[in-house]
Amino acid sequence: MGRQPFGVFVEIAGVPDVVGLAEITAMPHGVPLPLVGTVVRGTVIGHTPHNHQIRLRLVDQD
Repeated sequence: MGRQPFGVFVEIAGVPDVVGLAEITAMPHGVPLPLVGTVVRGTVIGHTPHNHQIRLRLVDQD
């Protein structure tokens, strides 16, 4: 996983050729970006087949 000002890149277990991207605009309000190495949960909100990118909305980890 990697943090950027616009969101976080997420490794998706079991799908090595996919890039997961959780954008800040899709994060729950008031939830800070997860730290690198944190296990997160989310919902797929978009998929771009040509570059193997999946957009995610992370859920609150409580």
